[in-house]
Amino acid sequence: MNQATDILLNAALGVLALAGALLLIRIARGPSMLDRAVSIDVASALIVAGIGVQAALTETRYYLSIMLVLAFLGFTSSVSIARFIARRDRPTAEEERAS
Repeated sequence: MNQATDILLNAALGVLALAGALLLIRIARGPSMLDRAVSIDVASALIVAGIGVQAALTETRYYLSIMLVLAFLGFTSSVSIARFIARRDRPTAEEERAS
């Protein structure tokens, strides 16, 4: 690859590392369970993006199937966490009658 591409890919890795550091802060300080769940979803997207940059740096196609599987796992985990939170926050029959 040429020098400009290497510089851009290394800059992308730097931005992803910064986003990962900020993400860890959000996971640690998140005031609610939903904030932490969204942070975990963003973490899976950052991992997929990092693998994509690595695939571009090494010029290999083998990482693409790994990226696809991780993106699918990130999506299904986000949906399951959202369903769990929705069930947990659903009002009970007594609360519905009271309102």
